[in-house]
Amino acid sequence: MRATDLVLTPMGLRFMGRVLPCSIGRGGLSERKKEGDGATPRGVHRLVGMLYRPDRMARPADWALPIRPSDLWSDDPSHEDYNLMVRAPYPHSHERLRRADPLYDLVILTDWNWPQAVPGLGSAIFIHQWRRPHFPTEGCIALSRDDLSWIAPRIRYETRLIIR
Repeated sequence: MRATDLVLTPMGLRFMGRVLPCSIGRGGLSERKKEGDGATPRGVHRLVGMLYRPDRMARPADWALPIRPSDLWSDDPSHEDYNLMVRAPYPHSHERLRRADPLYDLVILTDWNWPQAVPGLGSAIFIHQWRRPHFPTEGCIALSRDDLSWIAPRIRYETRLIIR
């Protein structure tokens, strides 16, 4: 492990000498992640993107991409766009990235089941803002807005998310 890795520990998410409180999936940690189980998948995951709401915050890193009003994430395992960002109108099952609440104001994308998604293994695992402290996610890692904003500009190309 490197200091630039994000490491999930029983105490929180460790990064660059800090341990930050976080939430995980309502299904706990899993070696065998499946669509809809609410689990956070164990493993070493690359960070492959960052999205942000330009109407709510400044660009957090030079490689972050803005979330546009029509941006969606396909979570339909029967469709070829499964686990990919798509645009509205999109008739298949999806999640809106531009939400009314602040959960996705800043999203760090992992490579879980991406880019060649296997149907049924679960769609995206994001690092995003929590609803409230320690409130479980659908499988993602969630942090306070301040901690997420602190992490974002410090991520490097070699940064990984390690979930044991």
